[in-house]
Amino acid sequence: MGNVDKRNALRAGAVSAAATLMMLMSSPAMALVRDDGDDPGTGLSVAQTLGLFVVLPIVSFFVIAGLVMLPTLKKK
Repeated sequence: MGNVDKRNALRAGAVSAAATLMMLMSSPAMALVRDDGDDPGTGLSVAQTLGLFVVLPIVSFFVIAGLVMLPTLKKK
């Protein structure tokens, strides 16, 4: 039983190493090459980024939690 476990561990390690090597050798998604018709627009400021990716999800969570708790609060 121990020999099978070692073989599976070696196989998993080899697959992980091969996948990591393939990712390291791949190109960076051609990020610097512009495509025809590409119109990226303006970037977001720090405040806009924090608002969009930090504040908005937190506010959404509390709104949804409040709506879920609303029927329970009305019963009391």
